[in-house]
Amino acid sequence: MDEIKRSYEVMFIVRPDMEEADLDKLIEGFSGNVTNGGGEVKSVEKMGRRRLAYTVRKFNDGLYVLMTIGAVGSLIGEIERRLRVSEQVIKFITVRMDEEEKRLAKVKALRDSKVKRSALPQQQPAAAAAPAAESTAAAPETAAPAAAELAPVEASAPAEISPVTA
Repeated sequence: MDEIKRSYEVMFIVRPDMEEADLDKLIEGFSGNVTNGGGEVKSVEKMGRRRLAYTVRKFNDGLYVLMTIGAVGSLIGEIERRLRVSEQVIKFITVRMDEEEKRLAKVKALRDSKVKRSALPQQQPAAAAAPAAESTAAAPETAAPAAAELAPVEASAPAEISPVTA
């Protein structure tokens, strides 16, 4: 059965006493595991040393690494297993990003479909009021002849009204 390749973010925290060369070797090892398993490493970002919110394995700070990968679910299980048994990694989290990317694309498409008010041409308030004043001034002139034409017709209509019986 063919599994779907999905997008994942894997963030892991490494011991703070680790050398830069050893960190690069560790990242290369995990990247190699992903590519050998049929996945692809989209990006690797070393976020540097940061303070932890709470003590993890007697450490108060750690080196953060973020890997964005595309892989099948079974490969992610293997990567998580290797992260768990690696002594240098003190904490990790894996997040599936394809659903989030779909949601963001949907929101962006919805926003793009709506017309921005700031993009619409703006009228000057004085210019907008002048045509409105002209149309109201023209309306009484046209309404008066129409009323004059209807007046004789109303006068010639019979005035008797028959009572309605139920």
